[in-house]
Amino acid sequence: MNGPKLKAATRPLSKQHLRLWLRLLRAARRIESELRERLRKEFAITLPQFDVMAALARKEDGMTMTELSRMLMVSNGNVTGIIDRLTTDKVVLRQAPANDRRSFIVRLTPKGAAQFAVIARAHEEWVDELLADFDAAQTEDLIEMLGGLSADRHGGTQQ
Repeated sequence: MNGPKLKAATRPLSKQHLRLWLRLLRAARRIESELRERLRKEFAITLPQFDVMAALARKEDGMTMTELSRMLMVSNGNVTGIIDRLTTDKVVLRQAPANDRRSFIVRLTPKGAAQFAVIARAHEEWVDELLADFDAAQTEDLIEMLGGLSADRHGGTQQ
C-alpha cells in the first residue's frame, strides 16, 4: 500500500466514516441541486412539487394531507402550500371525503397524471445521466451497501 490508501488506513475508522458521510452528503446535494435546476427550467416546477406529484402518482385513490406529510416527512403546513399551488395549476384535486369534512383527500387530476408521467421520465433520464459513471455492478453494490443503513439499526427508513 502507498499513497492515499496508506494514509486512509492510518486514520481512525471514525474519521473515515466522517469522510464517507461528507462525501455522500456532497454528492447528494450536488445531484439534488442539479435536479432542482432542471425541474425549474424544463417544467417550471419545484422539487417539492415533484415529490408531492410522485407520492400521489403512487396512490391513485389519493391520500389525506396528513398521510402525504408523513410520507414526505414534512409539516402539514409545507404540504398545504404545495398542494395550493398544484391545485391552482389544476394538476391536483383536493376533496373533502363524505365521512369526514375536516380532512381532505388529494389526488392527481388526469392532467396532473399525464404531466407527471412526462416529468418522471425526464427525471429518470437525468438521474441516469448524473450517475452514469457507475456501471450496473457498481450500482448494485452501492445500493446493497447503503441499504445497510436501515431503519432497524438507525431509526431511519430504507428504500
